[in-house]
Amino acid sequence: MSRAALIAMLGCLGAGAANADSVRATGAEAPAGEDGQWSMPSKDYAATRYSGLTGITRQNAGSLHPVWTFSTGVLGGHEGQPLVVGDTMYVVTPWPNVLYAFDLTQEGYPLRWKYRPDVSANAIGVSCCDTVNRGAFYADGKIVYNLLDGHTVAVEASSGRELWSTQIADVSNGETVTMAPLVVRDRVIVGASGGEFGIYGWVKGLDLKSGRTVWTAHNIGPDKDMLARAGTFKPPYDSGVDLGARSWANDSWHTGGAPVWGSISYDPQLDLIYYGTGNASPYNPEQRLGDDKWSASVLARKPEDGTLVWAYQFTPHDNWDYDATGAMILADLTVDGKRIRALVHFDKNGFAYTLDRATGRLLLAVPFAPVTWAKSVDLATGRPLLDTAKQTGASRGNVKGICPSLEGGVSPSSPAAYSPRTHLFYTSTNNLCMDYAATRASRLKGTPFMGVTSPYFAGPGGNLGTFMAWDAASGRKVWENKEPYPNWSGALVTAGDVAFYGTLDGWFKSVDARTGKVLSKFKVGSGVVGNPITYRGPDGKQYVAVYAGFGGDWALLSGDVRSDDPADVRPPADFLKDIARHTSQGGIIWIFGL
Repeated sequence: MSRAALIAMLGCLGAGAANADSVRATGAEAPAGEDGQWSMPSKDYAATRYSGLTGITRQNAGSLHPVWTFSTGVLGGHEGQPLVVGDTMYVVTPWPNVLYAFDLTQEGYPLRWKYRPDVSANAIGVSCCDTVNRGAFYADGKIVYNLLDGHTVAVEASSGRELWSTQIADVSNGETVTMAPLVVRDRVIVGASGGEFGIYGWVKGLDLKSGRTVWTAHNIGPDKDMLARAGTFKPPYDSGVDLGARSWANDSWHTGGAPVWGSISYDPQLDLIYYGTGNASPYNPEQRLGDDKWSASVLARKPEDGTLVWAYQFTPHDNWDYDATGAMILADLTVDGKRIRALVHFDKNGFAYTLDRATGRLLLAVPFAPVTWAKSVDLATGRPLLDTAKQTGASRGNVKGICPSLEGGVSPSSPAAYSPRTHLFYTSTNNLCMDYAATRASRLKGTPFMGVTSPYFAGPGGNLGTFMAWDAASGRKVWENKEPYPNWSGALVTAGDVAFYGTLDGWFKSVDARTGKVLSKFKVGSGVVGNPITYRGPDGKQYVAVYAGFGGDWALLSGDVRSDDPADVRPPADFLKDIARHTSQGGIIWIFGL
């Protein structure tokens, strides 16, 4: 069957992108001039999720109220965020990855068009953690995004016409694509999920005009596969050739995972993209002895040809499924009196890292959530100082009391935000610990390659999540709001000194960015696992938009959250017994205004 889409033309086609071609990504800090749009997943290349709009302030945020909602018709977890380009809002759903374009100039925001790609249902069974999609990117008059079944598509922003479709991943090998792409000049940067299936993790650069694959770089394995070239690749704490292969016993890198399913950032001055890699496969670390480079790492590459410049590993020889695919936020910070071009990352392993983004050298690593697997991180070597009692493996049996759980101190699906006004970072966190019993796993292509049982329990204090403000220059928590459930929403912060986030039990909140005081909250009908955005509407007013749509990992852990499936009567996980009293599945777009 052709991959051509069925296009529904629902109104005037050209108006939505009339001024869209003037949208351009800005530098590694928040833009000096706020254009009022949201044209890429994280607002800017620096992944700050910061908007310079000031219409909504600490003084008036208490008056925020819904002005529009729309049901997407899809039950899967609604991660990611809308885009607003010109006077059009673009929304991508979970599988089957429908793309909506809404006319923001008309009453009721009717559809301009709807693009329905042909996405294979075979991908559903291979999708690790729900059939989510983490969003689209606007560039050169195109909406570019990924489909669950391993395709990247470009759609004409003004009409919904498919311009190209490229197969980038192999579902039969356990690869699916849930990440949002990043476009740098004429390169579309994409990666695949599949760490639970033992894939050979990679990232690719496509040609924006044609969709042609220009380069492919693996994240583990020999230098030639990783595009790690002598004289160019300079990791700050390692030396030698083929580090991505020699650090895996028995050539286990062939099925070592290290997928790319999170966000990517870009520094135009250094001309480097930054992205994190996922867990090493399988979950039983005794089947892959060694550091397992470069799983659970951050990699810096040249976007034009994929050349690897540096890499730093957050969790060597990952014993606990601590993916490092979360946001890599770029900000210029003063650390110990010195101005640094920094990269800030909140890792699943519970540490907040501040790195020099030019070299990858570690400046700070401080726990932001309860941590028991390591005692600290040595700044001289960049390596964690492990608690040997928390090392896992099939021969060790059931290892108890590991914090964080494999859901992470923060989910990589929950990108943080940074305000250049407060100089603080804002993020959701989880307060979960686990017991971990690894077993030997055997790999069959396209089937799970894991080998673990890991029940969770609440961490210290009993609350399961927080929303917090963090000072990455000094490594300290400034304030936090405790939440009864794990927090899975991304963050947004604005020049009005207001931060926004959602909760798993279905509240959407605005808070004072300086103190954490709750300014407003509204029940949005389903748990929030998406990321809020803000934009200036055609009427000149500031609005905030967010998806509601319970899912992601929590669709796997929570029973009785969908009523159309009589078989969904599973008991929920012990630590989350009453979540179905507060939320059900169902995708809704919400827009709030004053």
